[in-house]
Parts: sequence; C-alpha cells; structure tokens
Amino acid sequence: MSDSPSDNPSDSLTDSLTGSGGTDSGRTGGGPAGRTGGGVLPEPAREIAAGYAVSGAALDLGALLWDGNCLPDAQIRIPLAMLNRHGLVAGATGTGKTKTLQLIAEQLSAGGVPVFLADIKGDVSGIAAPGTPGDRVTARAGQVGQSWEAEGFPCEFYALGGIGPGIPLRATVTSFGPVLLSKVLQLNRTQEQSLGLIFHYADAKGLELLDLKDLRAVVAFLVSDSGKAELKEIGGLSTATAGVILRSITAFEQQGAGDFFGEPEFDTAELLRQAPDGRGLVSVLELAAVQDKPQLFSTFLMWLLADLFHDLPEVGDLDRPKLVFFFDEAHLLFDGASKAFLESITRTVRLIRSKGVGIFFVTQTPRDVPAEVLAQLGNRVQHALRAFTPDDAKALRSTVKTFPDSPYDLEELLTRLGIGEAVITVLSENGAPTPVAATRLRAPQSLMGPFPAAELDAAVRGSSLYGRYAQAVDRESAYEKLSAGQEAERRAAEAEAADRAAVEEAVRGERARGPGKAAGEKDASLVEQVVESGMFRSLARSVGTQLGREISRSLFGTARRRR
Repeated sequence: MSDSPSDNPSDSLTDSLTGSGGTDSGRTGGGPAGRTGGGVLPEPAREIAAGYAVSGAALDLGALLWDGNCLPDAQIRIPLAMLNRHGLVAGATGTGKTKTLQLIAEQLSAGGVPVFLADIKGDVSGIAAPGTPGDRVTARAGQVGQSWEAEGFPCEFYALGGIGPGIPLRATVTSFGPVLLSKVLQLNRTQEQSLGLIFHYADAKGLELLDLKDLRAVVAFLVSDSGKAELKEIGGLSTATAGVILRSITAFEQQGAGDFFGEPEFDTAELLRQAPDGRGLVSVLELAAVQDKPQLFSTFLMWLLADLFHDLPEVGDLDRPKLVFFFDEAHLLFDGASKAFLESITRTVRLIRSKGVGIFFVTQTPRDVPAEVLAQLGNRVQHALRAFTPDDAKALRSTVKTFPDSPYDLEELLTRLGIGEAVITVLSENGAPTPVAATRLRAPQSLMGPFPAAELDAAVRGSSLYGRYAQAVDRESAYEKLSAGQEAERRAAEAEAADRAAVEEAVRGERARGPGKAAGEKDASLVEQVVESGMFRSLARSVGTQLGREISRSLFGTARRRR
C-alpha cells in the first residue's frame, strides 16, 4: 500500500497532525515526546510490534508510542484482508477521528478497494483534492516514518434525494419492502403484518409502489367502500390500522423522506466501481443538509446495505474487501432509533461480512454503538477520551474493559493521548486480536477540510452518473392507476343513472300512447322501441362497461368483482 500523507489548510488542522496547539502529544507514557529510530526496540515495544507484522497487503496507520517515544521502526498496520471484519473509530470531539477515517479511506482507494463515506458534517469531501504541504505536516511525517506526498483520490458525490450538493440518490417503496419499511415507520407486529398484506396486494395487482403517495393511495383504497372487499379473504385491513400506517407515512414525509422515495432508483452496484487508473472509487454521501433528520439517512443506509446484501454473492474470505463503508458520526444513526432498526443493523453487520463488505463506525465513545453491534467490530482505533464528569469517568472505565490486556495503563493513557494519536487493536492475519498499541497516526494525503463548493458542484455535474440520476421521474404507478380507476367508476355510475332515467322516460311515453294501433304496427313499434330504448342501450353499455372495467382493472392492477 502507498504511504498516506495530508494537507494543512489552517493552523488548527496542522496542529491536529503534529499534536501541538496546547496538547503535549508525547506524554503517552510519562516521558517527553521523542523519536527512537535505527536502534533496538525495547522488549515490550518489540513484542507489540511483532503483533502487527503483516506478510500481505496492509494499511499503514502510524508508529508505535512507547515510554513517551515515537518509534518509526515499529509500524502499526491493519491487514487488508481483515477490513471486512468491521471496525470502530472513536474518540472525543477534536481528537482526530475524521482524519483517521480519511487516512484509512485513502489507502483503501490506493489499494483498489471502493469506499463509501457517509459525510455528516461535510468535512470529508476534501478527500477529492490534494493536501497542502507544510512544516508541521513534514514534521509529523518524519516522526512516524512516512513519505508524505499530496494526493487527491477519485470521488463521486451523492445527496439523499437531491437534498444538498451531489448526485441525487432515490429508492422505490417497492424495493424497500414491507418488513424494512415497517421497521423505519416503527410499526408494531400487527401493523407490520397488515403492511405486508398491502404490499402483497399491490404486487399481485401490478400496482407499482414507487413513492410514498403510491403507498398512501393503496392504503386509502383498501379501506374505502370499493376496496374493503379486496383483502377480506386474507384478513382484511382495519380502518384503525390503516390510520396508524397513514399517520406514520405522513410523519416520515415530514422528515424529508418524500424526496428520497421515487425514480430513478439508485443502483448500489455503482458503489463497487474502480477509477480508470485502478484505484477504488470513493463514494461520498453528503448529509450535512439532512444531519438533523437522522431517521431519514438511517433509513437510506439500512436500505443501501440491505440492497447490497441481497445482490452480492457469498464470497467467503477475500484477500481484500469488495467495499468498505464508513459511517461518520455514527451516534446519529442510533440516537432515538427503534429496536427494530437496531436489530436490522446488527443482523446486517453480522452477515454482510461474507459478501466481502466491511463496515466502520466513527463516533465519540464505544457506548454510542449498541453492544450487539460493537461485538461484531474486530478493528478498533480509539482516540482520546475526556473524564471531566462522573459519567465521563464511567464511560472511560467501560471503554478500557473492551480492550485486551496490555502493558499500558489504558485508563490513564486514554485521557492523555494527543490529537492525532490513538490506542489501536485490530485482527491479525490469522484472525486473532493484536496487542494494544498506542500509536501516533500518519497524516492524510488529501485535503483536510471541505472540498470547495464550486469544485464539488463541477465534479457532480461532470460525473457520468449525473444525467442518469439527476432528474426525478414520476411515471404512472399505483396513485395514478387508482385515481384513474376511481374516475372511470364515477363516470360509469353517472352513465348508468342517465340510462336508467332514459328507460323510465320511454316507459312513461309508451303508456301515454294507449291502445288502437294495428298488430303489425304494434310489433314493429315494440321491436323499434326495444332496439332504440334506453334500456337496450343501457344493457349494451353495461356489457361494454363491464368488459372495459375488467380490462381496466387488469391494467390498473385491481381485482375483478366476484359474482
């Protein structure tokens, strides 16, 4: 793998690389910061370093910190083949988590592995641009034994439903399916089963559920006077349950989900691409515009993973992943999430590994991630934690217990790590946890800050995918078909009423003529009257209308009426 450098758009950012700016980054073991190179490593450091020896391809994270010294001869690495065992990047605000994410993503891309980044704050987009060299960057590179070169990486920028800068990402309600949708709508088991019946009806009758108005139209139809009988034989749909579902859909739309559902639907295979030069494509989902709508982007991420899981074949253990996901600010994914959502994420994390997909959560403390999910994360990069309050101290002790035994005093070390330093343990090539290693991290090669807005917009519009996904399409689907069917029924009812009135008028006229005509005239008059009467026309129209209704209902996906 190539070395991983960085840039320096501001003093605060370069401070985060060098550990300066008010933090003594070298005080990880009690002594002054320093560097030991070219000599024999201390025995404990040698044992730790041996745990990170890798024979195959690996990501270079940084150099070992021991007894206050940075040891560039003791490199800390993650085997590339272990990236599908998932991971966690955690730490207090301002400790360098996002830069660690950027560092790992860069090296994955350089190694030909596609990457997906959920960019909550908008500060990861700079990965597309080369970093800016500077003295502090050079100093950090020297400390960790890194050959730093500024480099940008191939990126595609996306936006959820076109909210914010990026290629719009959309999905259809049908592709979500009743189970996933019922979870994000927080329906109970009975309501979920009813939603399943609704989807079954729509699928069987050819009613495409492309957006939320389609789903709402089908639900409303099935509890209307003309639609109640449609599900009667398989349980029906109660008005109360339909009301709950409709209210949940409305609340979901109020979070902005309406823009997400529709066509053209995003093909998740786009995330598995490589750039023409063989580097993995970095797909950046810009979520800054919807960061206050966690249910919205949580839903998208669930669907994205579920869709990939459904489509990708089982591959077992590969020498490198097919794709690695990063969820920055992961606590936003889980805050206020329903139990069903957590269960879905847990199951997805557990199973998607065998499809060659790795997932990394980036958040403040391990406690932000549910225990069932945390147990699946084999690679850990833990930045500094604060212990200013009793709750902080409790979180610190809880975090320490999640690490293997080590010669470090982790409870003290985790409060004294400098910016751009972390405690690391990963899975070795044989799948065993590596020794805990305090590490001074390398500097990213790309821009450590937002990609300039004008350049981001140009990159979006210049993408080969922009023309495919930019314009929303609202083709005929369940809403339009049900609306047309209801209008046809209304017109048919009006026509039948008019025919009935005409027949009644003809009968009144016949009675008014009275007796006195010849038999032949009477018979001829009767035939003419029958043929020309409104009753005859009504019967003919009724047959034609019924036939048309059968065809229409077939086209519209509604069921024939039982005789």
